[in-house]
Amino acid sequence: MTDLLSVVWNFDPVLVELGSLDIRYYGVMWALAILIGMKFFDDFCRREGLSPKISDSIFLYGTLATFIGARLGHCLFYDPAEYLREPWTILTGIRDGGLASHGAAIGLLIGLWLFSRKNRLPYIWSLDRIMIPVGIGGALVRLGNLFNSEVFGTPTDLPWGFEFVRSAKWVHEFAPAAVHPTQIYEALCYLASFAVLCWLYYGKDLARRRPGMLFGVGLIGTFLTRFFIEFIKTEQEAFEVGWALDMGQWLSIPFIVLGVWMILRARTAKN
Repeated sequence: MTDLLSVVWNFDPVLVELGSLDIRYYGVMWALAILIGMKFFDDFCRREGLSPKISDSIFLYGTLATFIGARLGHCLFYDPAEYLREPWTILTGIRDGGLASHGAAIGLLIGLWLFSRKNRLPYIWSLDRIMIPVGIGGALVRLGNLFNSEVFGTPTDLPWGFEFVRSAKWVHEFAPAAVHPTQIYEALCYLASFAVLCWLYYGKDLARRRPGMLFGVGLIGTFLTRFFIEFIKTEQEAFEVGWALDMGQWLSIPFIVLGVWMILRARTAKN
């Protein structure tokens, strides 16, 4: 439903109900992101003459590391006191939400290091190639946030503002004002980053000619996007109120710096 000034978002986040178990679109988006990542690694191995067994192992190392990192990142970055007081809720509370993209990034970096050691590949080989599916995966996860009516922005009078009528946060803090659909903003930026990385890999062959370049560009595309969009996002936790930069921005800065360094390193490295 829409009116002249906003979009009334009343999307049911549950795809299927199986007794007491809900299958949500958010989970489906995560599953799609993982499957797409595996398909890309199949293609990388085929194009570069590597064994298909290498792409098989990315599921174990990449998926588990991403999920564990995302969950632990949320618990440690956003509410450490609660999870230190009741550590079992790290596992039991996962159905209530709580996955942090910065934690996922850290977990993935560790998982890729283990993956590279297992398959005797240069770490930079894995880092460059993982950034391509990360772009589309990030877009899918943000669409999952949209379906959940969460992680939205501050009030706006722009015609594409959303009224998240299923969100208790929106109802209690912002209604009847429309807010920025920052999930869509981020998804579009990640898709643009994905397109650039595909062009650099398939069109310019930079993964081979300039190792580290794709990783650096991907970090900039992901975390610089996150840094700027956070300015129009609502705070995820109460302790962030009044901060000049929120937790997401502070956590993005090291990744942005690393991205710049990787690009400069790749540009100055000898072919």
